Amino acid sequence: MSYLGLYHYGLYFLATAGIFGILALGLNLQWGLSGVFNLGIAGFFAIGAYASALLTGAPDPGHWGGFSLPLPVGAIAAMIISGAVALVIGAATIRLRSDYLAIATLGIAEIIRLVIKNTGDLTGGVRGIAGIPSPFHADSQLVLLIVVLAVIVVLYWLVERARVSPWGRVLRGIRENEDAAMAAGKYVTRFRLEAFVVGSAFMGLGGALYASSIGFISPEAFRPEYGTFLIWVMLIAGGSGNNVGVLVGTFLVWLVWSFSSLLTDLLPGGLATQAGAVRIFLIGLLLQVILLVRPEGLFPEKSPRLIGRPRTDAESRHTPDES
Repeated sequence: MSYLGLYHYGLYFLATAGIFGILALGLNLQWGLSGVFNLGIAGFFAIGAYASALLTGAPDPGHWGGFSLPLPVGAIAAMIISGAVALVIGAATIRLRSDYLAIATLGIAEIIRLVIKNTGDLTGGVRGIAGIPSPFHADSQLVLLIVVLAVIVVLYWLVERARVSPWGRVLRGIRENEDAAMAAGKYVTRFRLEAFVVGSAFMGLGGALYASSIGFISPEAFRPEYGTFLIWVMLIAGGSGNNVGVLVGTFLVWLVWSFSSLLTDLLPGGLATQAGAVRIFLIGLLLQVILLVRPEGLFPEKSPRLIGRPRTDAESRHTPDES
């Protein structure tokens, strides 16, 4: 590969890692801050991608949509639609116990993928949607990277402010002891639902950027092992509850996932069809190693410093400086 090819691949690698970082920040808001166990990330990822693709794409006789709207319109619509779907799903499931909620969201995500796959007139079905227009053309990967980094900076600032705000303190209190939060008069269901909707809107935004950067989407891109499992590994590896850790974990896991293709390319022809399983195995092995060596992730959660109040000596002794 030429130096120019390596340069373009490096930009694409970093931009895609950033898109997954957006998904992971949304999951961290749900699970890391609130304890909402969402295994349906791929569903909201897909909703955002298809919503943006149908609004920003050119007219196509093979499916509905094609309004040729600008990408910012598609991204905002992706967030709104993903958040609205999350509101409907959350209203029905958010009161469930964590393990039941995980099973329910996993099933709903698979239903969403199958609906997309079997509604060809609306979504293109198994053919997918090709030719999604984008300002990030093949020779403008640097623009894509800049846009993704700018979105991450904004989202990171928002989630950090939320984490140290009274709203964030209530969410952590619900995560640690739901009964105590209810005894304190907090409307637990409402707070959990708010975190679920906002985190899902982040995932929809990640889907919009993904569709625009790739230029083609199909139901196969939103299978659970790719759209959900990877994001959870990124969160756990980096450190649940720590937004910096989540972004670092995203980069490391995406690095392993991307370069694992080099290993699977070396497999004999008869085993080439098992390449996907081998890559999942490597990611699972990485997760096991991290859990054994660093059970709380590479960057464990730190108690936030309250806005406008200096840390006391007692807090300083028990809580290292935030990174």
